[in-house]
Amino acid sequence: MWEPVIGLEIHAQLLTKSKMFCSCSTDYLNAKPNENTCEVCLGYPGTLPVINEQAVIFAVKAAKALNCEIHEISRFDRKQYFYPDLPKGYQITQYFYPYATNGFLELEGVRIRIRRIHMEEDSGKLFHENENIDSASYSVVNFNRAGIPLIEIVTEPDIPDPKYARIFVEKLRDILRFINVCDGNLENGSMRCDANISLRNTETGEFTSKVEVKNINSFKFIQNALEYEKERLLSLVENGEKIDPETRGWDSSKKLTISLRSKEGENDYRYFPEPDLPMLKIPDDIMNVEIEELPDQMISRFVKEYKISEYNANVLVSDKMVAKYFEKCVSLFNNPVLISNWIISEILRLKSSNEISLSPDNFTKLLSMVNDGKINNNTAKEILEEIYSKDLDPEDIIKKRGLSQINDTEELEKLVLKVIQDNSKEYEAYKNGKTKLFGFFVGQVMKITKGRANPKTVNKILRQKLDS
Repeated sequence: MWEPVIGLEIHAQLLTKSKMFCSCSTDYLNAKPNENTCEVCLGYPGTLPVINEQAVIFAVKAAKALNCEIHEISRFDRKQYFYPDLPKGYQITQYFYPYATNGFLELEGVRIRIRRIHMEEDSGKLFHENENIDSASYSVVNFNRAGIPLIEIVTEPDIPDPKYARIFVEKLRDILRFINVCDGNLENGSMRCDANISLRNTETGEFTSKVEVKNINSFKFIQNALEYEKERLLSLVENGEKIDPETRGWDSSKKLTISLRSKEGENDYRYFPEPDLPMLKIPDDIMNVEIEELPDQMISRFVKEYKISEYNANVLVSDKMVAKYFEKCVSLFNNPVLISNWIISEILRLKSSNEISLSPDNFTKLLSMVNDGKINNNTAKEILEEIYSKDLDPEDIIKKRGLSQINDTEELEKLVLKVIQDNSKEYEAYKNGKTKLFGFFVGQVMKITKGRANPKTVNKILRQKLDS
């Protein structure tokens, strides 16, 4: 029997304002083509790189969050290969002596070991005449991305299934976002994943050759590409065909992998120590840098401190901004269960960007009125739709539109009697045993009050009048 053996290589752009070895801006998405370039990141002869201190700080924070051993001394090396988006003809990276090794992440009871994390610079980006590079008559290159600081996170081949590969990258993204070192956007390329997969014979321990799937740009595609590749390799093995080591790409439209080239060996890159940079000695203040609370820690704290469900805690913490919004709301209105339920069911539904448009102050005003019985849930949801985008005060809307909940027992009793009188046939049917009509009477009261009647009081009065 054969089982998949999967390892990942994840590149994460660090959220520095300037590039790894020069002062050019890292804003490659909004700049004009080749606007943010200089002699250093374009590799002009006679220029010298200078290490970005903030990149080193972010790299150390990432290594700490991933339980790595951080080395005070590390070194940069040259990885040499020719490709049009690599202006120098080589990439400055860390091969022989990376700054961090021997880390791990725990997910769903499985420990995935991290072999190493190293710092390096990004390449430029090619744009082709059309999406099919084989039929494009020309390509252009934008070097704005060249030189942006990266960390490359290399796992051991510990991932037992394509699903766990997706979960690992999702969890890694959440961690890097939480500590503010990478925005984790796979679609924009600020986080990129390459996956290595082979098969192992569970009886003999024999391994097939390894296949690499490059630059998968969504969590869903990570799982889909590896599922496809697992089945493709199994089919080859079962048919007695040879598996060649190669690099493949994922075609999301056709939902299959495509052969790109034979797999390069490490010797092909002719690594050697970077002559223009000294050994990197990380200062004590950077080695001792503190990191923010991590997602798993925050989830545990939310469950323990706020007594919300683990499911709610996981949903809130999946976005750090949402988690901070929740805590601010709880500081204003101490009802964490109600707040978490409304954020998950309503705020996340309305949220269309990286920001929540409604302030915690106005949101908690609305929820406190629900909690106090001044308005019911349906009315509150209508008001939320109206106030969300413009961050309006819900109290003003309620007063202006006369939406306060009707709680007066005498007024509601009169309305109940009127509904019974106006629906005599249904009343007789109810008395003759069709008790499911109770909901009909509740609905009629809510209809004539436009949803403002207190449902609990209406139910109580109706029980008294219909069953007497």
